[in-house]
Amino acid sequence: MSTSTENQTSGSLDSLKWGATFLILIGAVVGNYIYGSESVLVRAIAVVAAVVIAGLIAAQTEKGRNAIAFAKEARTEVRKVVWPTRQEAVQTTGIVLVATLLMSLLLWGLDSVLFWLVGLVTGLQVG
Repeated sequence: MSTSTENQTSGSLDSLKWGATFLILIGAVVGNYIYGSESVLVRAIAVVAAVVIAGLIAAQTEKGRNAIAFAKEARTEVRKVVWPTRQEAVQTTGIVLVATLLMSLLLWGLDSVLFWLVGLVTGLQVG
């Protein structure tokens, strides 16, 4: 019973936090538009500050914590990847290009033969 009450309170607080996050981001956009005559540096610093504050608030929600955990796990997985050497990448790219060229020539030839056969059967010769 207390678990469901806790989740409801957390959910309503999360809603408030998301609302504050969106209001801050909307305020950054509107403020950047209203203060368009101010220095670009000042406006950029203000927008970056607003985005950081909004991000910190969003990180305090359940979805925010899940997103941060996902990003950390993704970073760990990317570190496990064995990236190809330059030579392997160039050779693989060459193989893909040659295979693509061969398949395109094969399909072009097949298309030409089928086009000719259809013209022969129907008696229509298109220039």
